[in-house]
Amino acid sequence: MRVTLAARILLAGTAATLALTSCSSDKPADQQVIAVSAAASLHEAFDQIAKEFQAEHPEVQIAGINYDGSSTLATQIVEGADVDVFASADERTMAEVTEAGFGHEPVIFASNTLVIAVPKDNPANIGSLSDLAGASTVLCAAQVPCGNASRQLLENAGVELKPVSEEQNVTAVVQKVAAGEADAGLVYASDVQDEPDLAAIVPEGADEVVNSYPIATLDENPAAQEFLDFVISERGQEILAEYGFGSGAAQGNG
Repeated sequence: MRVTLAARILLAGTAATLALTSCSSDKPADQQVIAVSAAASLHEAFDQIAKEFQAEHPEVQIAGINYDGSSTLATQIVEGADVDVFASADERTMAEVTEAGFGHEPVIFASNTLVIAVPKDNPANIGSLSDLAGASTVLCAAQVPCGNASRQLLENAGVELKPVSEEQNVTAVVQKVAAGEADAGLVYASDVQDEPDLAAIVPEGADEVVNSYPIATLDENPAAQEFLDFVISERGQEILAEYGFGSGAAQGNG
């Protein structure tokens, strides 16, 4: 039996429709997408959290995580960046966002303290905060949470120094010290934990300058709340501890 041209076109169209239906069935029809902005110091921990979260929630797609200095992220949000979840490295920066009318009540989910990061062989023989005054030292910029905490730590110790550079996030400080471009830098303990080229010196008074990390959802997206819930869950807290973060119970310097 001959098949007419019209019939062949109809059959081809039906096959194409079935193929498209089959392909689209691989992606849940109700899949939700969320955008996350997180402090640079959270990079490795949040990459692991995102991986495990998506394994448990295949219906949610994380459209990448934007890592940078908390102050930079806060500015982006206030200026209209499309963000569903914001995790800051201190409460002061989170307040800039919430007081501008963005986000729900933040939850403290982690804490961090400062260490002196030096190259593994410590060529400048740095041993304390006072040694930084005569060394080439890198700090975070004052408006960044790690920079604010660094200056408080130095002030508490009565140490004055002029940094060779001021970076917009803590990752940049770590990279400069690891590359041998500075004798030392003040960074978070979590940033040095798995750096093979760096050693960490815990300075006196570090336990008195603790940064508390708040996280908040910025809209009514239920998937954003699910992600926040995972971060503060037992497993989320285990991951953060594995990457050198302290408990969210600590109260920071703001």
